[in-house]
Amino acid sequence: MTTPSYVSAEAALTCITRGTRVFVGSGCAEPTLLVAALAAREDVADVEVLHIMTIGDAPYARAMSDRRFRHNAFFIGANVRQAVAACAADYTPVFLSEIPRLFRSHRLRVDVALIATTPPDEHGFVSLGVSVDIVRTAVECARVVIAEVNPNMPRTHGDSFLPVGRIHRFVETRRPILELPVTPPSPTSSAIGRYCASLVPDGATLQLGIGEIPNAVAASLTHKRDLGLHTEMMSDNVLDLIDSGALTCARKTLLPGKAVTSFCMGTRRLYDRVANNPFFEFRPTEFVNDPFVIAQNEKLFAINSALEVDLTGQVCADSVGSHFYSGVGGQVDFIRGAARSIGGRSIIALPSTAKSGTISRIVAALTEGAGVVTTRADVDTIVTEYGIAELKGRTVRERALALISIGHPDFRADLLAAAKARHFVTMDQIAWPVNQRPYPVEYVSDARFGDLAVHFRPLRPSDERLLRDFFYSHSAETVYYRYHSQLKSLSPQQVQQFCTLDYDTEMALAGFVTDGEAERMVAVGRYFIDPPPATSAEVAFTVHDELQGRGIGRYLLGRLAAIARERAIDTFIAHVLPTNTRMVNVFQHAGLAVESRLDERVDTITLRLT
Repeated sequence: MTTPSYVSAEAALTCITRGTRVFVGSGCAEPTLLVAALAAREDVADVEVLHIMTIGDAPYARAMSDRRFRHNAFFIGANVRQAVAACAADYTPVFLSEIPRLFRSHRLRVDVALIATTPPDEHGFVSLGVSVDIVRTAVECARVVIAEVNPNMPRTHGDSFLPVGRIHRFVETRRPILELPVTPPSPTSSAIGRYCASLVPDGATLQLGIGEIPNAVAASLTHKRDLGLHTEMMSDNVLDLIDSGALTCARKTLLPGKAVTSFCMGTRRLYDRVANNPFFEFRPTEFVNDPFVIAQNEKLFAINSALEVDLTGQVCADSVGSHFYSGVGGQVDFIRGAARSIGGRSIIALPSTAKSGTISRIVAALTEGAGVVTTRADVDTIVTEYGIAELKGRTVRERALALISIGHPDFRADLLAAAKARHFVTMDQIAWPVNQRPYPVEYVSDARFGDLAVHFRPLRPSDERLLRDFFYSHSAETVYYRYHSQLKSLSPQQVQQFCTLDYDTEMALAGFVTDGEAERMVAVGRYFIDPPPATSAEVAFTVHDELQGRGIGRYLLGRLAAIARERAIDTFIAHVLPTNTRMVNVFQHAGLAVESRLDERVDTITLRLT
């Protein structure tokens, strides 16, 4: 084994001269000693400093006035944001998966790579530690590689090892590895996390980021089983999933038993866990972020964030208007990978407002100058603290309605007016209830009826098409029993009213079965108080003809009764035709006190919920 010869940081950097392009290691693996020594150089000019986001100091971004350095950001972090905004530094919009190709093709030449590594092992290899990402490719392409060797850097498994012979100069340090504190979720983030978690099935493979919302999502997933991980970045939130038994990677279809990532940013707790741990597989972004690699994971669920979303589904994630804020990163890589994954799904999660509630993040049109990171053709699902909007395969009208329904209530009227003015929705579209509760994800449930698995959830405004399809699947007898007339069609206003609920004085639970990668409505149960604030409610439900007699109606009634009790409703009233014996039997065997009165050929059934 070749024993490295260590030199000072100043001596190591003498190869950097005027016009040199310097790559700096990523995230928490920033070589801080080398960065400080580089910024102290007074004898250089026009040195271009390249990197994705780094967590430490970026003194070269404050040294622009004398033209010694100019930073080029592939992803804008807080330490360089002001310089980019002032055009004292540059921003290169690029998918994270494609940065390695820029290096290999020499479109962006890398002269010198400054990296952080572990000390050499007994075999003559160092590990790149917590950041493999684009660092490995930069090392392979650089003319000179300078390593800041640090015994505090964890030795990680995967494609993180470099032979000592690939490194030209070594600098020794014992500085602590940079850490990113855990951000506790706010109530808003926690609500978003619960909605996201409600969409994730057991056995799914996750892509999660860092920050409040990913932390909240992870906290809401601890009851799941056999989750996997294939993510560009990893933070402490993964550890809680592992410790709860939720994340095992046992059911992954690509690299089963391995939690795959390209870099991690977090606390020492995370670094100690990944050290010498073969469960964690660190790979370069050209592998981890390749959409075709991502798609090899079945049920890949990608969860990312955004700054604003317009009513057609366009997602802005890298700028606030014309001011660049972050970067394209891996969002599109994973959204397109999830779209190709069998059973996969992508989710954009964001708070409904910004600036202390004064600005809506769901907007009629993106702010002037805002960039589209995820196109309206790529977008799948949007989540805010007010609910879930499923956009994939939906019309512009359906998208606008779904997004308005998860906007902050203070902005829904303006959003609806803007949607009408732009002819996204019809002029007679009904408004949302003024006091609408947030979407009640707590009432989502799953049940089996023999060999049939049914997923139940409250109706959403975006369910109009599913409800209409359900209505037209009824036999004439079922329509007559449900509506007491030979109703031939439902008007747009009727469908809107059925799907637009306040979830307080009215509730509707629908049952769905899977149909390929879509869902098909097979049952609906609802109650409504008329008029509020009465303590009794009218109840009705319908089950698809082919599935009647399996107990689905009894299940719906039980769930609605439990919700009604929470709302201080003590009585259900149902109007049933006497010949509808199946429905009468459901009420008679519901385990509730039942009274029946025949009036004008309609049986009025009263159920005491207490």
